Amino acid sequence: MKSGGRIINIGSCVGESIGFGGMAPYSATKGAVKMFTQGLARELGSLGVTVNNVEPGPIDTELNPANGEWAVVQKALVPLGRYGRPEEVAAMVAFVANPESSYVNGSNLKVDGGMTV
Repeated sequence: MKSGGRIINIGSCVGESIGFGGMAPYSATKGAVKMFTQGLARELGSLGVTVNNVEPGPIDTELNPANGEWAVVQKALVPLGRYGRPEEVAAMVAFVANPESSYVNGSNLKVDGGMTV
């Protein structure tokens, strides 16, 4: 990969904190993405390649709809009181892909409405 390259992982805010039971296996995999991002950022930084991890919270998708079975529980954990939109996650990805974010490296960027504060 050339200098100026970007690796952008998509993790989850539950890689940082678990708000309810039954999430341990999923959360463990997202925690691994977080640590992989940080390690790879350290290894590739000297080559001018940045590595970052975008960590969405509840996002309104077909797999996890804002009106689905788990919606009430998840919305209650989000200070903004709503699900995020795919465009909001895409905006964070676009930000870290941009050359103007070349000093952002090894970051775990939450797009979770404050769920993990």
